[in-house]
Amino acid sequence: MTKTSLFTTAIAALMMAACGSADYSKTASGITYKIVEKGSGPQVKIGQFLKVHYTQKLNDSIIGSSQGGMPAFARVDSIGPVYNPAEVFRFVHKGDSVVVVQEVDTLMVKNPGMPPFMKKGDKMYLSFRVVDVYDNEQQVQEQQDAEAKGQEGRDKAILDEYLKKNNINATKTGLGTYVVVENAGTAPMADSGKFVSVKYRGKILSTGKEFESTMEPEKEPIGFVLGQGRVIPGWDEGLKLFGKGGKGTLYIPGFLAYGMRPGPGGQPNEALIFDVEMVDIANQAPAPKQNPMMPPVDNMPQGHSKDDGHNH
Repeated sequence: MTKTSLFTTAIAALMMAACGSADYSKTASGITYKIVEKGSGPQVKIGQFLKVHYTQKLNDSIIGSSQGGMPAFARVDSIGPVYNPAEVFRFVHKGDSVVVVQEVDTLMVKNPGMPPFMKKGDKMYLSFRVVDVYDNEQQVQEQQDAEAKGQEGRDKAILDEYLKKNNINATKTGLGTYVVVENAGTAPMADSGKFVSVKYRGKILSTGKEFESTMEPEKEPIGFVLGQGRVIPGWDEGLKLFGKGGKGTLYIPGFLAYGMRPGPGGQPNEALIFDVEMVDIANQAPAPKQNPMMPPVDNMPQGHSKDDGHNH
């Protein structure tokens, strides 16, 4: 069993224990926590930065995790008492594995706008392991750059393996989006600065599950200016292989999809598949539709304005 899986198993066992157990500690705001496994490093200091791998659960359901992806970085501050897991950071050591427990009832009192899937009586669990500790932001930035490069490599490997396993012959574009062109469409091809109208069907690569579609006849295509970051990077890259009427499939690695943000399947660094249809390409965005209840500005009556000193 790997150290990561051992850590996860230990955390899961502890979550089943009563949170009021005597071996749990409490922050000033009432958050309970326990150091599951004590590291060999010194206790962290205020102003330092933690590099952690984490898993967050609502009761037994995982709602976020960095396992298998990029770690998170957090500054150690003298925060509190605000009922925030960050209160625990200053009590840990390098190498510690920690579980933090929050009562959703208390969260609802302090934050009335909690998500609707959280109910009274629920518990939030944050388990994390302190992988390393850094003294300044420059060190953190260097580590983040190295982690991002490593994540790109892992994302590319996942996509390459999928394409090979499924005998998919695709064209690699830009930074790593793969495209299968079923029909290239008519020239000119889409390009940066052009306004494109696209229909699509999105699926999660690891499961094949469809998460969204505008391919149905009654649904409108989405429109945006290509190459300006209005969509995920994999779209900005892959759609340039199509002209008007073009059809095909985009295979997008996680770092060119939603990256560290949770994707449609709820996890970071998810690879995605999009069946796409290039409905139209224009040099500029269409003019906004005129509200039929409001006459065009040029046709407004040329009477007195409200600032001309007259009463109306």
